[in-house]
Amino acid sequence: MKDRKRKIKIAFFADILVKDFDGASRTMFQIIERIPKDEFEFVFFCGMPPKEDIGHEVFQVPSIPIPFNSTYKLAIPVFSWFSMRKRLKEFRPDVIHIASPSPLGDFAFQYKRSRDIPVITIYHTHFLSYISYYLRPLPFLAKPAVMTVAYGQKKFYDQSSLMYIPTMQMVEELKEFKFDTSKMKIWQRGINHNLFNPNKRNVPQIKAITKNDKPNILFASRLVWEKNLATLIRIFKKSQEDGDKYNFIIAGDGVAEKTLAEKMPNAYMLGKVDHDTLAALYASADIFLFPSVSETYGNVVVEAMASGCPCVIARGGGSQSLVDHGKTGFLCDPEDESDYLARIDQVIGDSTLKNEFVKNGIEYTKTLNWDSLCETYFDDVARLGKTGELPSDTVEA
Repeated sequence: MKDRKRKIKIAFFADILVKDFDGASRTMFQIIERIPKDEFEFVFFCGMPPKEDIGHEVFQVPSIPIPFNSTYKLAIPVFSWFSMRKRLKEFRPDVIHIASPSPLGDFAFQYKRSRDIPVITIYHTHFLSYISYYLRPLPFLAKPAVMTVAYGQKKFYDQSSLMYIPTMQMVEELKEFKFDTSKMKIWQRGINHNLFNPNKRNVPQIKAITKNDKPNILFASRLVWEKNLATLIRIFKKSQEDGDKYNFIIAGDGVAEKTLAEKMPNAYMLGKVDHDTLAALYASADIFLFPSVSETYGNVVVEAMASGCPCVIARGGGSQSLVDHGKTGFLCDPEDESDYLARIDQVIGDSTLKNEFVKNGIEYTKTLNWDSLCETYFDDVARLGKTGELPSDTVEA
């Protein structure tokens, strides 16, 4: 590590700090588990606290369930405004880390302005794509709604001293909404290569699920409609109509799980699976199918690639940046079920092409390493805390 002589203090604000809750929480815990305690001191302010001792101070903020999705809770800082300010005054942070745009994040930015403290943010969730998806049936509302949300997101994130973005695709999309890109830096996501690798292949395990020898198409994700599940259903139905050549295996749970099971009656619905089972599914499946266009990154895509599973995914959202079309997988028209199935047929029917995708995908994912990414994070935080200076490798450096 580089020239860090005194301990840097970081106040970390996250509505949800539950390990493996979602992609954002998994990223946060990769950082938490690598904190050099002799160089950094963290206090975590959160609405949903960790279920285990994380070895750092946790300040729980009162929270309420989010309407229509009670699994998520929103921290309400007004209920503990004075005690939070008191703890921050005592702690005297050098840097503030804000995980998401929310009332808790707004509170943190207010404190930042009162003390002129540098703030780092990570762009975890592409809310603009959610609005576009859910308002597709009402196009006359979609554009003004997206512009309204974009204005709020821009106002929030443009206050950052440094903003981590997972892909250049996301940078370009945010640039279209006039976000300040001068403080953005590409910071991807890493992979646990000990967990996700081709050696986890277990054909008997997957055959025990399907009871047949048909090629296996895997979809793994939270089962929420913004993952473009409507298109997944159409892909499944067309596959059934075209001869029922493939097994469709669905790993994950969520608010759409029951409806998805009803619409895909012959699919293998596994619910939420543990990491070892997921690793075996990736390594044993023939295709990883992912029609979502709402990702800022797409952890499941690189996990599948690292496991040796060719990817057929949507040409949309941040995850499209992860697939080199025709080299590590295929990108498809996000809404065209025929396009996905044609590409699936192409990979399944051409073993040379499939092997090429597997080889190239594994090579690409070898570059995604959590240790080096977290080293970058701590170097950047130390620089911000000591000098307030941006790193030299921001997007517009």
